[in-house]
Amino acid sequence: MTAHFGQPPVSPGLWALAWQRLKRDRVGLFSLGVVGFYLVVVGLAMAGWIARDWTQEVGVNYAPPVFYPLDQDETAQLAGPKPLPATPVDLYGLKDPLAGVLADIQARYPRDAAGRETPRRLTLPLGGDKWGHDVLTKVIKGSQTSLLVGLVAALLATALGTVMGAVAGYFGRWVDDAFNWLYGVFTSIPYLLLIFAIAAVLQQKGVTTIVLILGLTGWTGVFRLIRAEYIKHKTREYVLAAGAMGASHWRRMFIHILPNTSHVILVQLSLNVVGFIKSEVILSFLGFGVPVDVVSWGSMLNEAQNELILGKWWQLAAAGTAMAVLVTAFSMLTDALRDALDPKLKN
Repeated sequence: MTAHFGQPPVSPGLWALAWQRLKRDRVGLFSLGVVGFYLVVVGLAMAGWIARDWTQEVGVNYAPPVFYPLDQDETAQLAGPKPLPATPVDLYGLKDPLAGVLADIQARYPRDAAGRETPRRLTLPLGGDKWGHDVLTKVIKGSQTSLLVGLVAALLATALGTVMGAVAGYFGRWVDDAFNWLYGVFTSIPYLLLIFAIAAVLQQKGVTTIVLILGLTGWTGVFRLIRAEYIKHKTREYVLAAGAMGASHWRRMFIHILPNTSHVILVQLSLNVVGFIKSEVILSFLGFGVPVDVVSWGSMLNEAQNELILGKWWQLAAAGTAMAVLVTAFSMLTDALRDALDPKLKN
């Protein structure tokens, strides 16, 4: 038997190995592409390059999508009655008290050279709502709100759960007992009932309020897993060696142990994004979420339930499809990340 003398092969790191596994997973790459597309669209919407004029009434009321067939009667009904010619009114030298209000209305709704109101479109790419807003721009702007809430709330909840789990798992004893008591209080109440109760008590709608509600109540799952990881890692040889070399407790916690639990944190972050997007949609659908001047998928579904009675299904289909595609892509990406970051999988 011939011995081979030389440098041992260098094994790739955890993240390099995870990327190699993810590249071989077609479903994971596809879901990563879908999530990346949503993030690009949301970034363009936040920059004001697209969906900036979602409040403009560009179409007629309940304008159908372009692929919806219309006959002559439906076209005439959507067009509405012809406007009456404007005739000047003699006020006998008196000042019109509504002149300022009318000037503001005319500035918001432009007219052509003949003095007629600019005609609205009879059809829109994905249809219009009861006010004539373009559903496509509303879906894009709603994606910005829902995805922003999901990401920021997930980052907040994951950060809280990581810090609290690290402190409880590393120090143990009465510190662990205190955090476990707090964990038991939050998990003893059903999650949706808890966020509904907090939203009802605050009585303040807004994106910041939803982020705080979801972030301050959704840390429990991350806490439980990170606590278990720290209990396992704090007695490992590398942590004991760092302590023998004089490393402080906080350095051992967040410099030595934390990188070895990053795969758990990343998977939990992805799971929280999916859960918080759904929670925001439920809150906005029930009226506890975004205010009336902000659009999200939940507020669109809330409007669509009344439109569905009238047979106007396009806003429900657009918002539901956009939400279903993103949530499904995030769920598949989470499964792919869990498989790619699993240290037990060697091949």
